[in-house]
Amino acid sequence: MKETVKNLANFVASLLALPFVGCYQLSKALIGETQAFPGYSQAVSVLPGFCGIYFRKSFYRVVLPYVGRDACICFGTVFSHPGVSVGKTAYVGVGCMIGDVEIGDDVLIGSHVSIINGNRQHGIDRLDLPIREQVGVYPRITIGQDSWIGDRAIVMANVGKHCVIGAGSVVTKPVNDYEIVVGNPAKVIGRRDELQPAKDSV
Repeated sequence: MKETVKNLANFVASLLALPFVGCYQLSKALIGETQAFPGYSQAVSVLPGFCGIYFRKSFYRVVLPYVGRDACICFGTVFSHPGVSVGKTAYVGVGCMIGDVEIGDDVLIGSHVSIINGNRQHGIDRLDLPIREQVGVYPRITIGQDSWIGDRAIVMANVGKHCVIGAGSVVTKPVNDYEIVVGNPAKVIGRRDELQPAKDSV
């Protein structure tokens, strides 16, 4: 029964999203994908509740390279780049800002998380030129499978598989598989593959 309801909701949302997808494709043809995409992402981000989740998923499944089965993109989350991909059963919480990012399967991203493309987005070397006019570097960021990023974290580097990023952490350097990091700047405090299972989970 639950699966039937989900399939019906996906079907209805896909139909409702079609006109919006059409408007986006027209805008993309007129002003280019890079210019058109952020505005449409902002627009779909403000649709609330259950309906908003399904509408966003239907829209992004058409316009993004990949959005996996049962992915959830919550209210207020904005993708700034049309190259974002979202893995199967990934969860992106409320009010996130996501750049050019590959989000793996089963990733959990808390509320108000920012994932930006590196820490050199603005050049600062020249004093004769305003910072806003200096050339920056924007590497694509990858969040590995089954990683969990806590609320209000800021991520500027790749995160491996099965990692934990503590709430409020600022990740400036790559995080290796299984690492648990916290703080500003984020530092390794443990590894998931070295933890003992809780007694009630075995």
